[in-house]
Amino acid sequence: MMTEKTSETTHFGYASVGIDEKAGMVKGVFDSVAPRYDLMNDLMSMGVHRLWKSAMIDALSPRPDMTLLDVGGGTGDIAFRFLERGGKEVTVCDINDEMLAVGRDRAIDRGTLEGICWVNGDAEQLPVPDGAFDAFTIAFCIRNVTRIDRALSEARRVLKPGGHFLCLEFSHVVLPLVERLYNTYSFGVLPKLGQLVAGDAESYQYLAESIRRFPDQRKFTDMIAAAGLEQVRYRNLSGGIAALHSAWRI
Repeated sequence: MMTEKTSETTHFGYASVGIDEKAGMVKGVFDSVAPRYDLMNDLMSMGVHRLWKSAMIDALSPRPDMTLLDVGGGTGDIAFRFLERGGKEVTVCDINDEMLAVGRDRAIDRGTLEGICWVNGDAEQLPVPDGAFDAFTIAFCIRNVTRIDRALSEARRVLKPGGHFLCLEFSHVVLPLVERLYNTYSFGVLPKLGQLVAGDAESYQYLAESIRRFPDQRKFTDMIAAAGLEQVRYRNLSGGIAALHSAWRI
């Protein structure tokens, strides 16, 4: 029996695609870039992504009894930082097996074999119980999710009462001069860098476009609140190139 596809559409970068098609297309992007993902992050941001992730961990303030669900963090960047800062246990959930494979290999190389669990799963339908975690993080992932509202609702569902939600994502630049330079870099340099280092210009063209399609800081704040999370705040990083949104499950 064939499953009928919906005619509803969404965006894939600047293109319009069927809503049932986007997840597979995003998976293709990250299958392609996984082996060079961390290197490209360093090159794309000139290392600044490390400072942004450190800011996220500072805001999280890991405790020895804290459990974390890190969604879309397949290569382990946030998970490793969380454990290094004294967190108890982290579950890394990513829809992309290639990214998880990179993370597992990194964990073995680092000798990080305890306190970390790797799970293949969809941000819109997380394979974990209700109220299971003290904290939920998602870094540079949620803009790739087809139905962002569902992912936010899932974040609330899996948090314990009093649990902390943190989302680090590329956002909308608030400084005009920086915005002009950033646009030139994103569309003029980034795809060429992707071709040179990862052998894939199209995936990095998509990544640049996906950033521009993501809701701005205030609209995303409203979306988080609509999902039932409370005390929603955001902090611009590097003039709004990225933003860190924080909220709580009350």
